[in-house]
Amino acid sequence: MSGKKKKVRVDFKKNRAKPPRGNDLTRAFGDDTGGAVEDAATGERVRAKGDLSRRRTVVEPGDPAEGDAGPLVRGRVLRVHGLASVVEADDGTVYRCAVRRLLKTLATDERNAVATGDVVWLRPVPASGGRQPPDTPPHQGADAPRSPDPEGLITRVEPRHGVLTRESRRREHVLVANVDQLVIVISLVEPDLKPHLIDRYLAAAQQGGLNPILCLNKADLADPVALQPLVGAYSQLGIPAVLTSARTGVGVGRLRELLRGRATVFSGQSGVGKSSLLNAIEPGLALAVKSVSEVNQKGRHTTTYAQLIKLASGGWVVDTPGVRQLALWDTQPGEVEGFFGEFRPFVPLCGFPDCTHTHEGGCAVKDAVARRRVSARRYHSYLGIIRGAAE
Repeated sequence: MSGKKKKVRVDFKKNRAKPPRGNDLTRAFGDDTGGAVEDAATGERVRAKGDLSRRRTVVEPGDPAEGDAGPLVRGRVLRVHGLASVVEADDGTVYRCAVRRLLKTLATDERNAVATGDVVWLRPVPASGGRQPPDTPPHQGADAPRSPDPEGLITRVEPRHGVLTRESRRREHVLVANVDQLVIVISLVEPDLKPHLIDRYLAAAQQGGLNPILCLNKADLADPVALQPLVGAYSQLGIPAVLTSARTGVGVGRLRELLRGRATVFSGQSGVGKSSLLNAIEPGLALAVKSVSEVNQKGRHTTTYAQLIKLASGGWVVDTPGVRQLALWDTQPGEVEGFFGEFRPFVPLCGFPDCTHTHEGGCAVKDAVARRRVSARRYHSYLGIIRGAAE
């Protein structure tokens, strides 16, 4: 027996349908047509109604497993290809799905209605004739047999937890949802190490409820002795730091153990070696990799979409496209100090209760930086983030 349905009021995007008023109302009143003004259509509404209304009433089913057209199927989004989402159901069946129009027209700040890792409910539908299945995933190899996948329609997205998100063109871009931890892959060389990007990722992890792990890759090309201050600084903050090399295998075993039984997202710049590390952790994935450009020392985009991969050792991992920059989403300047745990002992000692630790006199945080009790590099990262939040 299905649960009781209830009506809810939701916001929709504006102008999701053609306007009710045409733009050719005067075309029929030329001198050669003999039309009269009295023949014009009357009764048009000035205020938009129906499809153009911003706020609408929709019926929400009480039990998501029971839809209007029969039982729904629960699954998890493996990857998103433009308008199509590849979903693996709880029974292992893989569906190629479109998204219900209702979900796409809700007025939200998100760039996409569905993200990799989402737990969704879908309605299986008969496959349209002649439609091609989704592209063969890179980790299955080019010679893997292709069979048509059943199709479905995503009708509901479950509430998310553990998200990695960023700002993209003043919209929220959810890179991945429903994961436990974030592996921040940073290259020591080629491209060069960027500590400020690490701090932004740490802030994004705290904002999204993720446990961060710092992975310093390409350790075979750097001096490990020179890296000890950096590793020690983050270890004092309680953040695990792993030196790895996909080429030599250094640190791969430890990283594999950190992934076991957990849902993890790998993120970092292009060219830092995310896909190479996953190939070393899980032999047989055969993820595509590319070298770093010799002209500008920037990585080339190899992974073009986030994809959820099941590990043989247990757990899930999400390989994400490389990012050029990471702007935090929906962050107020007063919230930024909370992303820097080393500030907390000094914040109550500031001369002003609303101290931003930027220009105020009597700031205990700035004094701690001057006395080297707080890292000057981390403080500069704080300034960069708070300036971006104030824009």
